[in-house]
Amino acid sequence: MKHEIPDRAPATIADDLLTWFDRHGRHDLPWQHPRTPYRVWVAEIMLQQTQVTTVIDYFQAFMARFPDVETLAAAPSDDVMAHWAGLGYYARARNLHAAAQQVVGEYDGVFPRDVETLMTLPGIGRSTAGAVVAQAFGIWAPILDGNAKRVIARLAGITAAPGSAAYEKPLWQLAERYTPHERVTDYTQAIMDLGATLCTRRRPNCPACPLAATCVACIDGLQVDIPAPRKKRARPQRETTMLVIEDEAGRLLLEKRPPTGIWGGLWSLPEIEAGADIAEVCRERFGIEAAPGSALAPIEHGFTHFLLTLHARRVQYRRTVRIMDGDFAWYRRDERPGLPAPIVRLLDSPQLKLNL
Repeated sequence: MKHEIPDRAPATIADDLLTWFDRHGRHDLPWQHPRTPYRVWVAEIMLQQTQVTTVIDYFQAFMARFPDVETLAAAPSDDVMAHWAGLGYYARARNLHAAAQQVVGEYDGVFPRDVETLMTLPGIGRSTAGAVVAQAFGIWAPILDGNAKRVIARLAGITAAPGSAAYEKPLWQLAERYTPHERVTDYTQAIMDLGATLCTRRRPNCPACPLAATCVACIDGLQVDIPAPRKKRARPQRETTMLVIEDEAGRLLLEKRPPTGIWGGLWSLPEIEAGADIAEVCRERFGIEAAPGSALAPIEHGFTHFLLTLHARRVQYRRTVRIMDGDFAWYRRDERPGLPAPIVRLLDSPQLKLNL
């Protein structure tokens, strides 16, 4: 089945968009000064699923610790995850680290300058590769991040369901049509800025938009209907039980989670099955003698596809009887490994009076 560009889609948008960008666009984002391939790439990965206002502080801290791709490639994974903790979608950090090692190992630390090669690196799709090529090298390449998709879908009046071929294929065709060969770096930033500031999902500011005169959604009053709303599904509820164990030196026992799955690669409180014998678990899994302590107030945390209720139990530590395996470690209170946000919230809560 062919998915053609709608007849009413504007023929061009670059001139009007760039005129608006010169006056109203974002020109002092930290990854723009200097705009190196490494900095652009890290920013683009962070900006997947995360807003600019949240990313800025994380980006600056990340650059302070990992100023170049060689430093990132050589860093321990725990260090990388610690500097990503709080941003969520942790597969991005694992892929970022793996891609840095590939750039150093296969390309001598020099980023490829074409979309196809960049897409062979972990965690880089067509739009991210296009953003790196356009913004870091000034080479023509279309992008389609979430903001650009929304802008172009409204301009062309594409009412198909997001994610479908009838939605995605004409969007890419239009992205190629609209991307100019001159000032491609500015254009790429401009279309993202327009979607982030004016052509927002809710309450778009059409009177201030430089493209409103030729926008099908604006002309036909379809801004609310484009992109088509996704069907809301009730998120299932899950529960987990974790233990808060301190030794005689005040160190907290943490467990490194598997590399994939929820909070993959981060450190967290040890997780046990609901109703398990806590004393037996401590003896068999952790090599310590301990007794159950008080239950703490539950912590609620929402993921994209489910809601999690975290039940925590304090444990009365007595002594260590054997060496633990590498998945467990004692951490001092002044140390801060990569911890999931709800675990930080629990440890910082008044009920524990802990501050890792």
